[in-house]
Amino acid sequence: MDLKTLRQENELIDLFCNLAQIPSPSLGEETVANWIVDYCKKNNINCELDNYKNVHINIEATDSKKIPLLLSAHMDVIGDDSAVKVILDGDLIKADGRTLGADDKAGVAQALYFAKKLANDKEYKHGGLEIIFTRDEESGMTGIRNIDFSKLKSKYVLVLDSDKLGQLLTSGASYTIAKLVVNSFKGGHSGIDIGDQTRENAAKLLADLVADLPQGVFYSEGEDIVTSCNIGGISAGNLDVTNIINTHGEATYSIRSSCVEKEEELKNLMKFVVDDFNKEFAGIAEAGITFQEHMPAFEKVDDNYIPILFEAVAKKAGITPEISSFHAGAETHIYANQTNSKGEKFAPYLVGLANVYNMHSANEYVDYTTMIQGQKLLEEFFKAYN
Repeated sequence: MDLKTLRQENELIDLFCNLAQIPSPSLGEETVANWIVDYCKKNNINCELDNYKNVHINIEATDSKKIPLLLSAHMDVIGDDSAVKVILDGDLIKADGRTLGADDKAGVAQALYFAKKLANDKEYKHGGLEIIFTRDEESGMTGIRNIDFSKLKSKYVLVLDSDKLGQLLTSGASYTIAKLVVNSFKGGHSGIDIGDQTRENAAKLLADLVADLPQGVFYSEGEDIVTSCNIGGISAGNLDVTNIINTHGEATYSIRSSCVEKEEELKNLMKFVVDDFNKEFAGIAEAGITFQEHMPAFEKVDDNYIPILFEAVAKKAGITPEISSFHAGAETHIYANQTNSKGEKFAPYLVGLANVYNMHSANEYVDYTTMIQGQKLLEEFFKAYN
């Protein structure tokens, strides 16, 4: 089957291809956002742009006794604003010579196609559907950070941004940058002053301090990494100058954790090591460590309603469910730390409705057969949810 025939025979795939063909780099999503608004107008879907040009879709409940659900995906992709030529290779949809943007146009297409069906089915009894398509997820997550969460009714959120059909990820790691600085109080000449016991080389002190700090997996549960610490780089002195006793050095670390308690435990350990260093080298050198949060933790909630429901629906649909955590960041992390219009804390999940391969690369592709399966999974999940 060629791509033209496939698009004629399957509306979901045609919708995805239309979205993928519109370049939408981070903070350059205006064209695709306007396309979505026009699509909604043509298909009786209540849609609007917020002040930050995120897309909001709201399908009112047809049964007030049921509760709403929120779907979320992002419109921006890795890549520039050059043309996107979509091609078909067997069951695989690719882009000719550049990123396809299935991350996350696949999620956008799934939610938008489902919204069309739901909005035009007046007999379907449900508690309502909210959909958000955000800007700038890939670069700075400014889109999701500019959402007015107080206007959202849903508690449960499915973020359609995982790359494997049947995935339901229940927690995700924070991203904190730690900066370690060492200053020695006396420098000097590497020959004349080398025997002075009041002088210590900051490069050597930094190396010793780094050796005492954690590196790698700090805490795990089974096969899931919960908390980790990774050194990013070390800087001290000058590789071309060896006759100086260095007085300054610094190192950076990334800390990731899906458990706030374990992250605090790790940070306290790092501060303890630094404090011990300062006691040992009092009057000779001093070290300091600071922490800057770039992404809050997405902690697993105690409520197992969605995972249990998802697992049952996936198995019924012939899809193997994978319910686990991930050691990275997504928009789930922002939702997890916000509350809805009722003051309820959101319960988000990262969901996979298609198999997307080689994300963020020129060799990115999506298996369109899994997209079709994913839409069926979404439909059956929403039915069971209601």
